[in-house]
Amino acid sequence: MNHAFHNKLVSFIWSIADDCLRDVYVRGKYRDVILPMVVLRRLDALLEPTKAAVLEEVRFQRKEMKLTELEDSALQAASGYVFYNASKWTLKQLYQTATNNQQILLANVEEYLSGYSGNVKEIIGKFNLKAQVRHMAAKDVLLDVLEKFTSPYINLTHEEAQDPEGNRLPALSNLGMGYVFEELIRRFNEENNEEAGEHFTPREVIELMTHLVFDPVKDKLPPVMTIYDPACGSGGMLTESQNFIKDEEGAIRASGDVYLYGKEINDETYAICKSDMMIKGNNPANIRVGSTLSTDEFAGNRFDFMLSNPPYGKSWAGEQKYIKDGGEVIDPRFKVQLKDYWGHVETVDAAPRSSDGQLLFLMEMISKMKAPQAGGLGSRIASVHNGSSLFTGDAGSGESNIRRHIIENDLLEAIIQLPNNLFYNTGITTYIWLLSNHKPEHRRGKAQLIDASRLYRKLRKNLGNKNCEFAPEHIREITQTYLELASIDRPAGAEGIAAQVFDNRDFGYYKVAIERPDRRKAQFSTERIETLRFDKALGEPMAWIYGQWGDRVYEKGTLAEHEKAILAWCEEQALNLNAKQRKKLLNLETWRKHHTLVQMAEHLMAVIGTDEFNDFNRFKTRVDKALKALAKETGVKLGVSDKNQLLNAVSKYDENAEKVIKKVEKFSQDQLRTLLQRLGCEESELADFGYYATEKPDEYLTYESSSDLRDSETIPLKDDIHQYFKAEVKPHVSEAWINMDSVKIGYEISFNKYFYRHQPLRSMEEVAREIIALEQQAEGLIADILGIDVEEVSGVEGE
Repeated sequence: MNHAFHNKLVSFIWSIADDCLRDVYVRGKYRDVILPMVVLRRLDALLEPTKAAVLEEVRFQRKEMKLTELEDSALQAASGYVFYNASKWTLKQLYQTATNNQQILLANVEEYLSGYSGNVKEIIGKFNLKAQVRHMAAKDVLLDVLEKFTSPYINLTHEEAQDPEGNRLPALSNLGMGYVFEELIRRFNEENNEEAGEHFTPREVIELMTHLVFDPVKDKLPPVMTIYDPACGSGGMLTESQNFIKDEEGAIRASGDVYLYGKEINDETYAICKSDMMIKGNNPANIRVGSTLSTDEFAGNRFDFMLSNPPYGKSWAGEQKYIKDGGEVIDPRFKVQLKDYWGHVETVDAAPRSSDGQLLFLMEMISKMKAPQAGGLGSRIASVHNGSSLFTGDAGSGESNIRRHIIENDLLEAIIQLPNNLFYNTGITTYIWLLSNHKPEHRRGKAQLIDASRLYRKLRKNLGNKNCEFAPEHIREITQTYLELASIDRPAGAEGIAAQVFDNRDFGYYKVAIERPDRRKAQFSTERIETLRFDKALGEPMAWIYGQWGDRVYEKGTLAEHEKAILAWCEEQALNLNAKQRKKLLNLETWRKHHTLVQMAEHLMAVIGTDEFNDFNRFKTRVDKALKALAKETGVKLGVSDKNQLLNAVSKYDENAEKVIKKVEKFSQDQLRTLLQRLGCEESELADFGYYATEKPDEYLTYESSSDLRDSETIPLKDDIHQYFKAEVKPHVSEAWINMDSVKIGYEISFNKYFYRHQPLRSMEEVAREIIALEQQAEGLIADILGIDVEEVSGVEGE
């Protein structure tokens, strides 16, 4: 497309807002008129040449066939498109026959809008265009707007034209129309301080994605191809993909049929996308409106190719109810099967945190991949993400599970890091993920990372956040690097491309807890016992309530009597208790339970005394004995959690105390053999896994672990956990052990780790020379501030 014409056209349309709408709409609402009118005029212009044929078909159906409902297919055949207008009007006729009577004009325009086929009426509805037309008529600007959009000085048709002075007006292709839409959207968003280009991916990024998706299979494309974008915006990815493989000027010029599918949540951009599909001759029914995450619109479909730039950093909390029931994922698109460390297959969640749903769109596309049949291509995916998708989420999290599912199923072919400030709406680092479920032999088990962040040319003028772009040679270089599965080193500080090829397992790691024994000293005291009077989570309000009403809180009715005062105090203290906490605070049973704990502890102190125990095991034995005797005498028993609460209140960690024994294990020879086989160690190494031999044969102690001293280690999948522990942990913490039941497998991808090259600091001499140069400019001021003798430092330079 001629870019000068494109810019002139955009400027003309942009000027309509200021010329016609300045006193009728606030500036932020201009787009509500301009965008739908651009769409409408484009459709109208395309239908002008066949208007007579359509009206003849309408006459035939109504007069000759006596039909009350018009038959769509015949009218579509007459118009030459999948849409039509059965009214007698065109926009030009509406303007040319108009009088000063706005009500007559409004009636004619409404008749014109009602004459469109159902698919265009849906677009008109999404734009709320009828309401805008009525508003313009009421403000006497409707005729002015029609005049501007039917001006002979702009050409929105797909045929070349001339203006009244005989100047050539180039044809506006569908690609050109896409440019116009997206440039207008970008400008309107900037005017409104919104995210410029929220639905707009730069053309050169789409071009790179299409090369990456189609070039490897360009010689074996199927006769029928389906392309899907689950966040299609105004349809740029879809139409550019179709152009790439079908247009005469496209890169591949395949002979097969291409069918486009997409879904878009925003009504306005959905309407633009759908109109573009109709203009291009695609089936507009394949473009759906609504949330991709909430509804699996294409549940029965599988697609050959998928390209998308889903929203990132955007919350999906409002859609959780469709995906999760409580904490459990119920949508099969977002559940995967993975093996735990021991090889057991389990179904796990593949849903990221609710603050960022971009990986859900990737899982949506993965769920729509075709199984590669004999000789088939399977499916290929290109998806744009920010850095969060690479590394957010610990082992076992939804994000990590998604990465693990992708990599362990050998779906990841490559990830390409793009330059910052390449997109209109963000300056952050972005990446293209390239997936395939039918890798060629030389790529199997491998993934390629390409760092193209330093491969760009600067724009003369910023477009939103966008200050750079890929030149055609950059796209060729990235594509070639990918096709050749190349590894390219880049020196520190250098420009250009870098690439590395990895085994899939290089991205995986074990996350394992390293335990240390709990050591406790215990002693009964009045102060420690008193802490049992209040629930730990409600300590502050309970202490205040007890200070106000004392032991009366254990009597029926006291809490209810003072409920308003209690809640008012909590509000004054900004405690922000939720409903469950308020109910617990005002529940008499809560208070009586803690009162019982205090009484039991006081009884135990009377029996055992206030001596300090350095061995918690001996102390616990004394407590158990005393509680058993009390239960025999009174029938009062403590539950396990209440007893633990009591013991924790009167004991604390002390590194000089004895280890707290958890259990004494007695193994048969078969049990011991099974344990050693499971852990993959010798009997002499069982202490590394928390089993400590006693003097008795086949008997082992296990110790309670200290949660405060618990640590975790991240160990590469290619390393052995036990060997890593012996080399990296045990020499520093001799009493630590590995908690093998805690092992989780995670995956993350770090471009910084793989492509960072250290640049040494500059020498003192170089820094000194720079300071001297600044000093000369500042006429001695720096020397005075820093206390530097300029002549002495200058000697450094001379040396």
